[in-house]
Amino acid sequence: MIAPTTKLCQLAILPLAASLLLFAVPEVWPVVVVLDLLLAVVAIGDATTLPRRSGFEARREFEPIATRGERHRIGLVIENRSRRAHEIDVRDDVGGVIESLEPPSRLRMTGRSLGRTSHVVLPHERGSFVFQWIDLRGGSRLGLWSVTHRLPVADRIEVYPALRQISRYALYARQNRMSLLGVRRTRRVGTENEFERLRDYTAGDAFKAIDWRATSRRMKLTVRDFQMNQSQRVVFALDCGRMMVNQNGGLTMFDAALDAALTLAYVAIEHRDEVGILCFSDRILRWMPPRGGQGQLRRMIAATHDVQPELVESRFDEALIHLGHQCRKRTLLVLLTNVIDDRNAERIRRHVLPTVGRHLPLVVCLRDRALTDRLAAGQTGPTGKLGGERGTVGFHVAAAAADILAWRQRILSDLERAGVLTLDCLPEQLTASLVNEYLAIKARHRL
Repeated sequence: MIAPTTKLCQLAILPLAASLLLFAVPEVWPVVVVLDLLLAVVAIGDATTLPRRSGFEARREFEPIATRGERHRIGLVIENRSRRAHEIDVRDDVGGVIESLEPPSRLRMTGRSLGRTSHVVLPHERGSFVFQWIDLRGGSRLGLWSVTHRLPVADRIEVYPALRQISRYALYARQNRMSLLGVRRTRRVGTENEFERLRDYTAGDAFKAIDWRATSRRMKLTVRDFQMNQSQRVVFALDCGRMMVNQNGGLTMFDAALDAALTLAYVAIEHRDEVGILCFSDRILRWMPPRGGQGQLRRMIAATHDVQPELVESRFDEALIHLGHQCRKRTLLVLLTNVIDDRNAERIRRHVLPTVGRHLPLVVCLRDRALTDRLAAGQTGPTGKLGGERGTVGFHVAAAAADILAWRQRILSDLERAGVLTLDCLPEQLTASLVNEYLAIKARHRL
């Protein structure tokens, strides 16, 4: 694509002004013709010096795996095959879900040389994305024209879930500071027989657990932590249907559920448990049987990074029947979903209750932030009066939100009375609440 520059437009003003003189002085027409011809010859001659598409090659240098919400740098290598020097502006193909934060800098390239630049992108969604082209824009020798060449350079980038919270959990676990993430210390019931780690003494620890040699070395009371050496199973069943498409802060409920499941998978693997994952909507989307080791966590992340919620009715019967055939051993079955109507609640109850006894089901319902906000806004408005400035309307909205929350609580209470563990929390509180529930289950030997 060839376009005139501002410099050519400014030069064209001179013959244009001269042509306007023809209305007053018709005798100057030879001067106007000469100026027009001179400008045309210079412009056409300068256009022949534009860089050609065949004179360039381009490629990218980058890590093919990025993390959602994290900056990712992409390097661009441009090869100038011509003998002429060029100044090149580079633009990369960035889609709507990958934001460009730092555009590539201009390259000043000599003849037959390589130029390198880079730019920073910020992925906003998980999935697999393809960069299809690189645009190069160069100017003519006199700067009267610019040309843009689109080079086909196809590369694929995989955007994984937000892994920073997994790294934070790993760091704080090593530093014994899990309370900063909202994880409560849970005392274990019974005895354990496999040494896990040394840690500082806290009020309530048994005196027989004190390691006096470590205490004398550190000059601080130090106790031994033990754990069960029995490997248990945790399987996550993630609902990818219509109930998980609601967004909160730019992220869907499914994103929050997936991040929490992967973080708990890391915690469970650290406790030497086996973890697996099932993603389902109206069909089975992903299934990974329970296995142990850090390699399983990497496989789970790679298998689920491009799973997206769909506007379809979820088949809980098909998902739980599949799990029943695949998981014969007693398993902590963590079902992450949302409850929004009676039909949906009845479907969950009908298919989860038969798993009680054979497995330990934990139904995790994500609460919509809008419900809590409507209830709070209706109770106290900007004026400080009950109901806010809108008066009766605020009462009605708050009453509707309170009725929905009370209905959800009745549904979860019915499940608890039938032997199903339940958890109801906001998406931003899900990870810490889920880890706390898992640690409490392990401490009480519920599995």
